[in-house]
Amino acid sequence: MIAFLKGLVLLPVAIVLILLAIANRHAVTMSLDPFSSGVPELGVTQPLFVFLFAALLLGVLLGGTGSWIAGAKHRRARRYSHREVNRLKAEADRLRATVSAGRPVADRPLPVRAGLPVPRSSASI
Repeated sequence: MIAFLKGLVLLPVAIVLILLAIANRHAVTMSLDPFSSGVPELGVTQPLFVFLFAALLLGVLLGGTGSWIAGAKHRRARRYSHREVNRLKAEADRLRATVSAGRPVADRPLPVRAGLPVPRSSASI
C-alpha cells in the first residue's frame, strides 16, 4: 500500500521534472560577476534545467538541515527520558529482588534528580 502511494505521488513529480528539463534545455549563462554583463569573468553556461535542479536540491538540503537542527531539543529530551526510564527500571528490579529475598527496603527518601520538580505532598495543599 505504501509503495502504491509513493508511486502515486512520485510518478507525477517525475513526469513534471522531465517535462521541465525538456522545456528548459536552452543554454543560459549564470554570471557571478555583477560588473561585467558582456563577458563575465565568473560565469557558467549550462542548460536552464541544471540551474533549476541545483536550486531545488539546495532548497531541500537547507530545509532538511533546518528541520534537523530544530528537532535537536526533542532528540535531547528523548535521550534524557530513555536514560531515566532505564534508571527507574533498574531501581524497580533492585527493589523487587530485595523484597523477594525477604529483606526490608531501606526507609530512605528517593534522591531528587537535578532538573526534575520536587513532588508536593498532599498535606501541603
